[in-house]
Amino acid sequence: MSTSDQDQSVDTPIPAPDAGAAAETETEVEVEDRRLTPRQARRLRIALSSVGMVAMAVVLGLRIASRSSVLVVGVYGLALILCGIVIELSRNGRTRLGSWLLAVGLVAAIGSDWLLIP
Repeated sequence: MSTSDQDQSVDTPIPAPDAGAAAETETEVEVEDRRLTPRQARRLRIALSSVGMVAMAVVLGLRIASRSSVLVVGVYGLALILCGIVIELSRNGRTRLGSWLLAVGLVAAIGSDWLLIP
């Protein structure tokens, strides 16, 4: 900083932006507020995976009660493992990969239950 910079007044007013720029800034802030933060996205994926894990455990219990088959245990066991993997991926910040894996895996588990298990 030179001496000429130090001589300038510290309380110089900052020019106010025009009204159009202020309106654009407010709408940008509103749009940004609607999006999930990375932390919120991770917590949402963890919650969805936990709910999926509980649901798969309940369905597994019901299926084993009605018919005990290794295929039933295998399909729903893999779905439970998949939910656990998605929880770990979400904790490590891989929310998009976890979301796709959860969606594809649960659809595959339900589809294989419908197609493979009599």
